Amino acid sequence: MAKWLAKTEPSECSIDDFAQHPDKAIVWEGVRNYQARNFLREMKTGDEILIYHSSCKHIGIAGTVKVVREAYPDPAQFDTASAYHDTKSPPDNPRWSAVDMVFVSKFANIITLDQLKAMPELGSLSLVQKGSRLSVMPVSDGEWEAILTPMPTLNAPTQD
Repeated sequence: MAKWLAKTEPSECSIDDFAQHPDKAIVWEGVRNYQARNFLREMKTGDEILIYHSSCKHIGIAGTVKVVREAYPDPAQFDTASAYHDTKSPPDNPRWSAVDMVFVSKFANIITLDQLKAMPELGSLSLVQKGSRLSVMPVSDGEWEAILTPMPTLNAPTQD
């Protein structure tokens, strides 16, 4: 199984949204960057994802989810009422993709960007590199392990 990191603004979709309904799939839609879209298209059922809260008071990794439905056409691109509507995306060859995810765990404390930057094992992770704004990115097994094991008391998953 592959591992990923997905950035989100908690006001749109947070780890708490997943935790409130742990068995209900949430559509991960609205990705409008081609490289991030390509990563969504690579995701497979069962892949694990770190949820990273951005543009908020407490920035960092808040928990994990997993893929339960592989890439399909993002419904928001065709919804004229959606902020993610794309008039140039043809229905017969959609530009954008979505995946469905479900809750796995919420961390007791957010793993901050400063904590992540301090880990030498994460030097090649796009998230910690200057100027990186990618919203979906792969995470290697080594990076995943480094993120989840340095502070076991802080990262202890909680089931909400």
